[in-house]
Amino acid sequence: MKALPDKRLWKKHNLLAGVDEAGRGPLAGPVVASAVILPKNFYHPEIDDSKKLSVVKREKLYKIITKVALSYSFGIVEPAIIDKINILNATKLAMQEAINSLNPEPEIILIDALKIADIPYQQIALVKGDTLSLSIASASILAKVKRDGIMLKYHEVYPHYQFNKHKGYPTKLHRQCIKEHGPCPIHRKTFRLL
Repeated sequence: MKALPDKRLWKKHNLLAGVDEAGRGPLAGPVVASAVILPKNFYHPEIDDSKKLSVVKREKLYKIITKVALSYSFGIVEPAIIDKINILNATKLAMQEAINSLNPEPEIILIDALKIADIPYQQIALVKGDTLSLSIASASILAKVKRDGIMLKYHEVYPHYQFNKHKGYPTKLHRQCIKEHGPCPIHRKTFRLL
């Protein structure tokens, strides 16, 4: 993790928020965004893009990040809203909710690849931000662990879809479950399910 954008911004700002999401690609479940403000000049060598980390490593880092963070929050947008406003707008809405819930408020925001309208903070959209920025990578870990936890709870409600194995992503197993049982209430109806 290079964390170069964070180091550069920490020279001018004390409260830098990283923002990222989990769950844009799945066929079921919510999109979850996280915003996190780390202490100035914080560094942890294992923090990286959540997609590169094992479940065990993500959960370990989740505990570390939530313990040291000055503030962290989540925004969650459910499948019915995703179907109404589309996944890109739902992602932005989740991010906006997460940002607006931070306390203290950030001075500046680093977001993975997107810009959010209607927030009163300076923001920088950083392509591949979860691999370049410690703050965005931290947000990606928080969002992924939070969303996985939600999908494990949905597995208890809808066990025949095996959400504990694929978390709603479009795997062969998931599509087979949809084929056998049809969609359930948490499936995104505007997505191509089969």
